[in-house]
Amino acid sequence: MAIDNIKAYSHLTDEDIREIGRRLDAIKEEFEADLGDRDVRYIKGLIRTQRYMEVAGRLALMFSSRKPFWLAGVGLLSLSKILENLEIGHNVMHGQWDWMNDPEIHSTTWEWDNVCPSSQWMHTHNFTHHKYTNILGMDDDVGYGILRVTRDRKWKTMHAFQPVVNVTLASLFEWAVGFYDVELGKLAAGRTTWKDTAPKFWETVRKAGTQGLRDYVLFPALSGRNFRHTLTANATANVIRSVWAYAVIFCGHFPDEAETFTKEQYKNETHDEWYLRQMLGSANFRGGKLLTILSGNLNYQIEHHIFPDMPSNRLAEIGRHVEQLCREYDLPYNTDSFPAQLVKVQKTLLKLTLPNKYLAADPDNAPEVRSNAAFTENPGVEEKLWVGERDGKRAGLRTGLKMLKKLRPGVREVALNFSGRTPQRRLG
Repeated sequence: MAIDNIKAYSHLTDEDIREIGRRLDAIKEEFEADLGDRDVRYIKGLIRTQRYMEVAGRLALMFSSRKPFWLAGVGLLSLSKILENLEIGHNVMHGQWDWMNDPEIHSTTWEWDNVCPSSQWMHTHNFTHHKYTNILGMDDDVGYGILRVTRDRKWKTMHAFQPVVNVTLASLFEWAVGFYDVELGKLAAGRTTWKDTAPKFWETVRKAGTQGLRDYVLFPALSGRNFRHTLTANATANVIRSVWAYAVIFCGHFPDEAETFTKEQYKNETHDEWYLRQMLGSANFRGGKLLTILSGNLNYQIEHHIFPDMPSNRLAEIGRHVEQLCREYDLPYNTDSFPAQLVKVQKTLLKLTLPNKYLAADPDNAPEVRSNAAFTENPGVEEKLWVGERDGKRAGLRTGLKMLKKLRPGVREVALNFSGRTPQRRLG
């Protein structure tokens, strides 16, 4: 059900894929050459704003026994934590601001407001996820080891409880991230030893202890008689931050048409096909400037996956170029409103609570995932989709997927002839 041949799936020639890679390399060079003072002002101004918000929130909670101050403190602290994690910490640790050579805003020195140690996050996220994006069996972010987000993952009894697990994950997302790189599941399954696990485990315990001491002991104690109110306010802010981060991240990775890939695809992948995998395996969501900043610019997840070390404030501009490139080569540019993408994710999670045998959609042409076999009469057989010329460019994937969505039951193969702009259907 996953894509094992991205060239065949996208209906592009070797020359097309090389040209897409060349264009994206040129975009990267152009924007990197333009980085300068306005980018420095952006990140430093954002860090100042975030810190002022945290101070204001902590001060408000000194009077947290009064509901208006409790609400103000929760709101300011939640926004502060969201900004620090998404638009600042995540992006600084990606090395997006290393070019400034500022020792205080650098991927090697930044420690974020999260129970996950930055070094562990940079391994599981920057290296494993961004290198092996959506490669089944290589990218652990596909379901985070506990959720079934693709039919390629074998159904187990635990998946019947997926709705409960999903809500729990969203509420405690910070803690799930914290112990993610520790890989306690591998230890329980006997695939690793305590000797190998212990260093990361104790590093996370120390970091979590520091975070807990600050949020649940020190600051509540400073508020004196308001200790209990400040404690609940801090816990509420952390849950709000977790739920928001969950929503943003899931909307960029698991909505309909964010594709998954096999190890076979990765084994033979070129640099230019890596770009193509990022484009097909990611999703964006639309929103205004405030939503963009609060999401860490991850509403441009496609662009972030293509250029993970590009300063986040440049992704909107880059997005216009990437969307145009997708149009030229008839590739899908997966974007929708934030609520729409979130609903798609939740529908998929609910659907995959059931074993595959109870799911009605074709496993090679379901809304949440498609494979090379989506275009063939016999699933598993490499597709032979003929695509003609349109406007001087090869075309096929985006228009082909639109046709597949409209096919009525009984249609078993699609042959598209774009030279006459008339799709021809072959009925089974």
